[in-house]
Amino acid sequence: MARLLVIDDDLLVLQAIALTLEGDNLQVDTAGSGADGITAFTTRRPDVVLCDVRLPDLSGLELLARLKEIDPKVPVVLMTGHGTAETAIEAMRRGAFDYLLKPPDPDHLAELIGRALEVSRLMRVPARVPDAQPAPPADGDLFVGNAPAMQEVFKTIGRVAPTPATVLIRGESGTGKEMVARAIYHYSKRADKPFLAINCSAIPEQLLESELFGHERGAFTGADRKRIGKFEQCDGGTLFLDEIGDMTPLTQAKILRVLQEQRFERVGGSETVVTDVRLIAATHRDLEGMIAAGTFREDLFYRLNVCTVRLPPLRERTEDIPLLVDLFLRRYRGEFGKEVRAVAPAAADALRTFAWPGNVRQLQSVVKQALLAAAGPTLTAADLPPELRPGSGPPGGPAPARGESDVLGFVRRRLAEGSSNLYAEVVERVEREVLTEVLTHTHGNITRAAQLLGITRPTLRSKLAHLGLAVETRSTVAEHSP
Repeated sequence: MARLLVIDDDLLVLQAIALTLEGDNLQVDTAGSGADGITAFTTRRPDVVLCDVRLPDLSGLELLARLKEIDPKVPVVLMTGHGTAETAIEAMRRGAFDYLLKPPDPDHLAELIGRALEVSRLMRVPARVPDAQPAPPADGDLFVGNAPAMQEVFKTIGRVAPTPATVLIRGESGTGKEMVARAIYHYSKRADKPFLAINCSAIPEQLLESELFGHERGAFTGADRKRIGKFEQCDGGTLFLDEIGDMTPLTQAKILRVLQEQRFERVGGSETVVTDVRLIAATHRDLEGMIAAGTFREDLFYRLNVCTVRLPPLRERTEDIPLLVDLFLRRYRGEFGKEVRAVAPAAADALRTFAWPGNVRQLQSVVKQALLAAAGPTLTAADLPPELRPGSGPPGGPAPARGESDVLGFVRRRLAEGSSNLYAEVVERVEREVLTEVLTHTHGNITRAAQLLGITRPTLRSKLAHLGLAVETRSTVAEHSP
């Protein structure tokens, strides 16, 4: 369970935040002064801190400095009741994660604390590259892989991590690019500094530049106060830009300047900000093809391509599937309350021979689903999702052509199999087919697909991520999870 420490001298604020945020996955601790907050921070080791900038005994800047001395990897979010928020902005320059105006909007507060918890996990949970393949450590995530291609990945991480070199991670979606970035960070000389990650494809184009570089008040409609961007927040640390191939040319140009000069201007500003950030980028796109098409800068590509880590798709390292299945079983059986410790031969064969278009991410999802379905100590073929089971084609004739849904046959089959979650299974199946068909029709154009579906681009991207679908090329949609 994650822990949030809220520091404020207003009892009503403490109670309101606790009622808003506390739940099954988050415990909220409170403190009424800076001194009490430092004590709680030291003894309870929270994952995120939310504190007022005006406390009876310490200023927000003083408290931030004290907390950063104790543990610099814990994100600190500040609250201020003053519209200018100058103290909060200065605190962000000194390492705060973000700030809120009081009283905070509950939805915005929950979203911000969720992002801070994810950043905390990325910094505090190591991604380890072992010499052998021991049991997964209790304090981190473990890479596994005996395939020669994965051994080369491990060697490259070991060579590049201690250096300041920019790294480009390439591979299909679901192969583990974020874990490579985290491993490089945790084995680097900047491991005691911030690690921030941004998915460039998940942020609207008009907001990505502001998210990276910050903006001045009045820079654009809605910019009612100054904002510090990730390059400024991450000074001295490591910034991971996932799906960098989705950046606009304007943002690409600014990234190039940061790599060349380690300086930039905020959106709408003239002040030059100097920073010291190590950049790790990742993409599943064909950057060389994008350069030829004029959609990706060749000079930026060469700046990023100082060291390249190429992750193989799971279909090219099938000998690692038993290792990965065993890793996921050990990791999740306690969480799901299962005692599964073996995989039946038929299930192992099905897992080994499946095409895995969604790579390791899809395999992880399948193991979770199978664990939930398992009734004994052995994972059987019957526990696997329908598309992985031997001879699981739809009943009553040949499989339908692509795009011709067999929902009724699916419903009948799942009823016969005793499904207890049929509505959600049908909705997910239909959504996957609709999104795949529309994206194929638009040749992978996300904007056009969102218009046809009547939803926003962020909503469409969120649905694609939830379903494990990715637009691999302008005409192909890959399925990443069943």
